Amino acid sequence: MSDASHLNRMQRKKEVVDERISRATEERGVLILLKGNGKGKSSSAFGTMARSLGHGQQCAVIQFIKGRRETGEYLFFRDHPKLDWHIMGHGFTWETQDRERDVEAAQAAWLVAKGLLENPAYHLIVLDEMSYMFKYGYLDPEPVVEALKRRPAHQNVIITGRTMATPLQEIADTISTVQDERHAFRGGVKAQLGIEY
Repeated sequence: MSDASHLNRMQRKKEVVDERISRATEERGVLILLKGNGKGKSSSAFGTMARSLGHGQQCAVIQFIKGRRETGEYLFFRDHPKLDWHIMGHGFTWETQDRERDVEAAQAAWLVAKGLLENPAYHLIVLDEMSYMFKYGYLDPEPVVEALKRRPAHQNVIITGRTMATPLQEIADTISTVQDERHAFRGGVKAQLGIEY
């Protein structure tokens, strides 16, 4: 491609992008769903949270499943003055094998989340692995949807998990699907500190 062709192409692209930017005038928080079978949904959420913290915004994390070991991201972020981190789960369902206990943990986590969703001090809330609570029937999605609709206008929320309840997808602003093409674990590589947790 010649320099002139490249310049012409980039000028046309800039016009399209500038037009989209000029039409995006609404200022409000967004609901982001990070779903799919691939690795990296929680990592993406925590990366976005790091961005928010970098701008001095108050953030919170509620982990609905993780709980048996301290993760690297928790160890890194736990002392940050602008972050509240709540580890509410007891581990993966195949590890706990106690439905009643898991339901109680999910409902306790939801009560904490609901309080945060009502608090205008928080700019970003990460509801990590919350989607499984709907899949397993531990939580009803409708009260969650209502709380998300009523949250402070500036508040951003990220929900992670492999599958997402339809009512959540219907109100989401952004939905990203992380695809799984290959995973080291299926190749016999042990889950390792700093990569999986």
